[in-house]
Formats: sequence, structure tokens, C-alpha cells
Amino acid sequence: MASNRVPRKLLAAGLGSESELVSLCVALIGGAKGLSQAERALTAKTGSHALPVAVVETTRRAIAKGLDPLGDAFAVVRSALARRSAGAVYTPAPIVKSMMTWLATQDAPARIVDPGAGSGRFILAAGEAFPQAQLVAVELDPLAALMLRANLAVRGWSSRATVHVKDYRELTLPRCNGTTAFIGNPPYVRHHDIAEDWKAWYSERLATMGIRASALAGLHLHFFLQTRLLAKPGDVGAFITSSEWMDVNYGSALRRLLLDELGGIALHVLDPKVEAFPGTATTAAITCFRVGETVEPVRVHSIDELAHLNGLAKGVDVPRAQLSSAPRWSIIVRPTLPAAEGDLELGELFRVHRGQVTGANAIWIAGEHADGLPERVKIPSVTKAKDLLQAGDRLASAAALRRVVDLPPELDDFTAAERKRIQSFLSWARTQGVHEGYIAQHRKAWWSVGLKDPAPILCTYMARRPPQFTLNDCGARHINVAHGLYPCQALPADVLAGLVSWLNNNTTQGSGRTYAGGLTKFEPREVERLRIPSVDRLRAIA
Repeated sequence: MASNRVPRKLLAAGLGSESELVSLCVALIGGAKGLSQAERALTAKTGSHALPVAVVETTRRAIAKGLDPLGDAFAVVRSALARRSAGAVYTPAPIVKSMMTWLATQDAPARIVDPGAGSGRFILAAGEAFPQAQLVAVELDPLAALMLRANLAVRGWSSRATVHVKDYRELTLPRCNGTTAFIGNPPYVRHHDIAEDWKAWYSERLATMGIRASALAGLHLHFFLQTRLLAKPGDVGAFITSSEWMDVNYGSALRRLLLDELGGIALHVLDPKVEAFPGTATTAAITCFRVGETVEPVRVHSIDELAHLNGLAKGVDVPRAQLSSAPRWSIIVRPTLPAAEGDLELGELFRVHRGQVTGANAIWIAGEHADGLPERVKIPSVTKAKDLLQAGDRLASAAALRRVVDLPPELDDFTAAERKRIQSFLSWARTQGVHEGYIAQHRKAWWSVGLKDPAPILCTYMARRPPQFTLNDCGARHINVAHGLYPCQALPADVLAGLVSWLNNNTTQGSGRTYAGGLTKFEPREVERLRIPSVDRLRAIA
């Protein structure tokens, strides 16, 4: 990565705010001429600051050496929360280099487009690798655009580059006689922060291609679509994004787009420890495409170290038909290794089920509002992942667990006095609107949560760590904060104990899927795919 020595110098010189960074950029550019309206407004708002000549020259020399001191300074003066909410997470230099090495194996581009340019790490690397190519950078944040212009000015490339300070989805491109390459790190913005009109745009454009879209798609999926709308057959590209689209339902539109329209040709999945997005423990995916390709297989590669990037040249070819029929792609990219003799997949011995959804924890997890209910309908349950994390390998007692109100669909077996108290509780619950919820309306009786039978083993499924597997000695129930492992046939206690011990010592985050922000999730089928020793070995472990 680029050195952070310059940001420290900036801070030492009292340049610890965005306004000083703006002034530094303007000084490197050589004035405000040619800036966009948004950039001029930013410079007017922040004012002009006299900067020590040494700071300007030190920054200029660092840029000339290929470093990104402005991007590093940006990470200092703008909070991590603000940067993440805008999807501004800059890419480490080794990853940029590998993506550029891959691009060099394609047709030499006449034009290179970076759809979320930031301070310009990709577009600058492209300018170095392809000295004849025209550079097009798109960046919505005016401060990042200023940093990009400053980097281009120092390199002497302002005349061969066009900087658009706008939303990439609004970009139009003039006709290009040669190949256009699209490369970069599209911003990660969750669907909650995407306007409804853009969600409609996404759905409508995909519908014209016969692809069904979801309103839950993040901004990076919008960028893939816009790239297809801008590109012509033969254009190429590589984007690095969070990998969650490979498995989740809303990612099915992108998976289809890559196979049928965008021409996906390679998929390299980076383990969270590679830190593709500094400050976020996230599984990343580098997706390479050649527009119009619908026949050649897709090269897939799982990468656990930066040194294994190898210019994105490695991997195994997977037929497009296999990807097309797969509901999730991570299984293909990271297939189960051949089992050692006697080893099993956990699913050969267990079925894994997520806990019951209550539909309204505030109502159905017992508190003072449930004091009048019969004790036998308040069931000790695992309602927080912490219940298992604190218990460790064995949940011996339910004394510390909260209770879930689990009434039967029929209330005839209660005494008249009990029914009166239950009806009073249900009348109160109605005032809270719980009977109108989606979950309640799809039950046999809206008041009956229907907890599953106790599972002999429970496990957490979402955390910034591997799952915790716990023997359920006290017979607790569980809601949807945990999974239950149910044996397909009765297993001895020593085998269950050996399995829990083995899983807690051998399961890694890499077996799940890590989302932006560092949370790793294990769906029931992913738990069932975990490889475990034979029953005899488990008994020996116990």
C-alpha cells in the first residue's frame, strides 16, 4: 500500500481537516481552472489555506513515485464511518497491480473507464500501463475528484484524462473505435441508502434483458449493470467488490448478467485475511469479463494470500452451464476438498435447522408483560448468540436463559383461570399490532410461536468469528439467532461431545461467507458441508 508518511506530515503541519486537503489539491493542480461546478463549490466553501511549500513538494514527490499520499490523507481527515457509508474504501496497491497485469493480457485498450475512481489508484495504474489509452474517471465525491485531478496533474496526464464528477449511472460515453476497458472498485452502498427511482431504474433495465432484479441489490450491482449498458461487444473489464452477490438471492441478477450479457470470464475470491478492503474483514471477489462472451468457461480461483494473486492467471475452468445451474457460486469457487478415508460431511449425520422466527421478540420473549402467564408456556430458550458464546462447549443449565412465550394453537387444555390470564395477554399483544405481522399471519394461530424441539447441539451462525458449537445438555429451545443440529439417527453422548470439541477447534471463518463489515454467516447448508472425522474418531476425541 501507499506510504502514510505524508498524512503524518500534513497533521504535523496542522493540516488535519478536509479544508486543508482541498487547498493542497488545488496547489498541486495549479489553480481552480477546469474544475467541475461541485469542485468549485467545495473550494469556495472550505476557503483557501496557505500551505508550507515543503508539504506541497513532499506530496508532489510521493505522487511522482507512484504513491497515493492524498488518498492516505483522505483516510485520516474523513472518518471511517463516513467513508464506508459512501462506499469509499480504497484498494491496496498489490491488488490494483494484479488486476492491471490481467488487463495487459487482453486487447490493448484505447480507452479505460474507472467508474468509482476515488483518488485514482486504478486510473493512474492504467495510465502507466497503457500510455496511449484515453483515461475516463467517474467520481461523485468532489473532494475525491480533486485528489484525482491533483494526482493526474503531478503525473502530467491532465490532457489525456477526463474526470466526470457525477453518478456513474448517469454517464454517457462517446463512441470508441478500439476496446474500452472498465476497471476499478465500485462503491459498496447498501440498498437502504439507494433512492427508489434508482431501484426502479435497476429493475427496468434488467427486465429489458429478461433478468429479474431485486430491490435489495447494493450499488455495486448497479455499477455492473451500467457497465453493460455502456459497453459494446469485445470491451473488457475487472471489478473488485464484496463477494456476497455470489450466494444471496438478490445477487442472482448479477450472476445471470455475467453469464448472459456481461461476459464473465474469471472469478477470483479473496479470503477476508487478505484485507482487500482495509479496515473491513470482508470476502472480496475480482470479477473479470469480456462483453459478448457466452461460450468459454469461467476461470475460478480461491485466494488466501496476496502473494497468490499471480496477476489473476491461476484457477480452474468451470463450464458456464455448471454456473448457470448453481444456486450459489461460492460452493464452486471453494469446493469441498476430497475427504480423507473415513471422513464425512456433517450433513451425513445431521440436519441443520435455523431456530424459530418469533416475528416480534419484544412480545414473545417473556418479560414483565408476561408475568401473568402460566410458567409452562414460558420456555427456556437461546435468544442471543452470547448465550452460546458464554456457555462454550456445553450449555449445562437453562437458569440464565430468557424465556419465550410458546402458546399452543388450541387453548382448551388450560384452566379457566389460566385462559383468562392468557386472553388478557393476547388482548394486550393485539394492541401492539403483533397479530398483523407477516409471521403471525402465516401461522396456524397468530399467537403460537411453535418452537422447534430441543436440538442436541446448537451453534451460532453470524459473528466476526467462526461459529460456536455447544452441547445442549439442558434441552433449551432456540430462536433464529442460532442453528440446531439434529442427528439423522441416535448418536451416543461421547460422539456428540467429540463432534462439538472437534468443530470448535477446526472450523474457520473461511467455510462461511463474510460480508462487508466483517460479519461471517453460516447458512444451514454451509454447516452441513463442514467436513468432520468418522464416528470412531469422534468417540476417541471425546
